[in-house]
Amino acid sequence: MKRLITLILLASLSFCGYASGDMELQEADIDPSNSESLQRGAKHFVTYCLGCHSVKHMRYQRMAQDFGIDDKKVLKDIAIQGATIYDQLHTAMNKHDAEKWFGVQPPDLSLIGRSRGADWLYSYLKGFYNDKTKPLGTNNTVFKDVGMPNVFWELQGLQKPVFHLVDGQQQIEKLVISEPGKLSEPAFDLMVNDLVNFLVYAGEPIQLERQRLGKYVLFFFLIFSVIAYKLKKEYWKDID
Repeated sequence: MKRLITLILLASLSFCGYASGDMELQEADIDPSNSESLQRGAKHFVTYCLGCHSVKHMRYQRMAQDFGIDDKKVLKDIAIQGATIYDQLHTAMNKHDAEKWFGVQPPDLSLIGRSRGADWLYSYLKGFYNDKTKPLGTNNTVFKDVGMPNVFWELQGLQKPVFHLVDGQQQIEKLVISEPGKLSEPAFDLMVNDLVNFLVYAGEPIQLERQRLGKYVLFFFLIFSVIAYKLKKEYWKDID
């Protein structure tokens, strides 16, 4: 148990030391009210991510409700074949196979949008580059020595790093396409942005409702403060 805790702490310290990376994070354009973007992002997640990662707190029915679309459309355009509208987004990969192939079970991504933030996710998904020294042949500008393969290489193409010297040490200045993919750069950026938009939504599906109710709560506190102030003046006028 002590060994496991030590390994976790070492991994956390290693990651935190690289959290800022050599390159600045790119800004994602997140809009949880954009139903079309969320639908595309959900489809991208099911197509490219669900093979390894789950979003276990999300059901297809909830997505249909929040996206404002019919259940049949969700099952046809988003869900995996054979899924029911009440199913959660669970990966088909079992723990044994995951540990055999990757050394560790890929994490559930239900809260990744809240824990890492949209800009981190957007930069991470766009930050894979060729690195022949790594077992999977890739590395990442945001998460150094990441154990995840670049699942988007066919769409984005292959990237290589351009280095520059900083205090005598090589750092990545930028990434350039060494082999074009199926999508143009703007099209790939839109795809990644839609996926990040979905992951941010999945972390807090109630966000829009919370913001809507928040306005009424603030209005209530404003009115209550005025009433409380007038009552205070009335109760204390004889003492003053």
